[in-house]
Formats: sequence, structure tokens, C-alpha cells
Amino acid sequence: QVLLVESGGGLVQAGGSLRLSCTASGPTFNTYAMGWFRQAPGTERDFVAHISRSGATTGYADSVKGRFTISRDNAKNTMYLQMNSLKPEDTAVYYCARRSGLMVDVRTSYDYWGQGTQVTVSS
Repeated sequence: QVLLVESGGGLVQAGGSLRLSCTASGPTFNTYAMGWFRQAPGTERDFVAHISRSGATTGYADSVKGRFTISRDNAKNTMYLQMNSLKPEDTAVYYCARRSGLMVDVRTSYDYWGQGTQVTVSS
């Protein structure tokens, strides 16, 4: 069983920054690729970013490219999402997840999910 716990969400003004963290239980964190998704009320859970097992490879949704940075520290079993230049449309619940499938931006490729952390960006 894998337990993923997100933290770092909150309320921020447009143009501000937040850093989300996702801490995983268990000794096998460095054997899995990971990702971040987000879900606004009444919408689907959408892909935000992914990162490979070592952290050498990353990818982003077009909507966040250039503003968000995904990273991981395998020694701490933790993944991060640095969010800069936040916009009101970034408001959502953000979820981290462990990837077991091949498609990096497809929800069904991810098998374990955290409980989510709320990010609210005011205009």
C-alpha cells in the first residue's frame, strides 16, 4: 500500500507563488514516475505535470508551461510543484499520483492518489 500526502495549498493573490509537496510512504518511491493533476469544481481532473523516477525527465500541460516546475527529492520521498505567476484559472484541488502506466498525461496511467490540496488564486 502506498500513501501519498499533499501539502502546501492555500489562498494566494494572482501573480503570487506556492510550492506544493507530496510525500510518499514506503521504500520504493524512487522506482516510480509521478505526476500532478488538478480538478476545479464541475470539471474533469486534468494533467498538470509529470516527472520520471530519477527526476531527469519532466513534462507539463501547455497551460502551466513556463510557470510551474515539478521536481523530486528521492532521499526524502517527496515530490514538489513550484507554482509561480499564479492565475485565477489555476484555482483547483491539486492531486499527486504515482504512475504505473505508459501515458504520462492520462489519468488512468496513475494508480495511487493523494487526498488533494486546495489552491485558490484570487484576482
